[in-house]
Amino acid sequence: MSAEPKITLAKLLELLGFDAEVEQHQLEDGILLDVKTADSGRLIGRQGQTLSDLQYVLNRLLFQQDKEAPKAMVDVAGYRAQAREALVKKAQDAALKVHRWGDVVELEPMSAFDRRIIHQALKDDPGIETQSVPVEGTEKKAILLRPKH
Repeated sequence: MSAEPKITLAKLLELLGFDAEVEQHQLEDGILLDVKTADSGRLIGRQGQTLSDLQYVLNRLLFQQDKEAPKAMVDVAGYRAQAREALVKKAQDAALKVHRWGDVVELEPMSAFDRRIIHQALKDDPGIETQSVPVEGTEKKAILLRPKH
């Protein structure tokens, strides 16, 4: 059975009691499901945690239906797009420090989703190497940026 991301998310939101509309857009490496709702703050949650959890549950459901299902990214009120821009800027600022001073720069602990954005933003910089490292006492990892020798 093939997965229907838009329909699955709409049903999930309905079951959770949200009155929402879902738009589906194709991305290079999956799909974007853009949720329109009057209750966006509750759906995003603190620091996007509820949104991340919703995205995780959706992707698990889709994968259960179809092992070949494309990865779905869920966004509400442009939250992910703004957060992505902020992370890319943070990565570029850190890279600038590494280039300028030649020191290792450590970014704060973040989710795998956010780390992937940082790694992607800097993958084409020939002078920077990025590495995810575990943070003691948490399940999160931080990113180290260092000069490439």
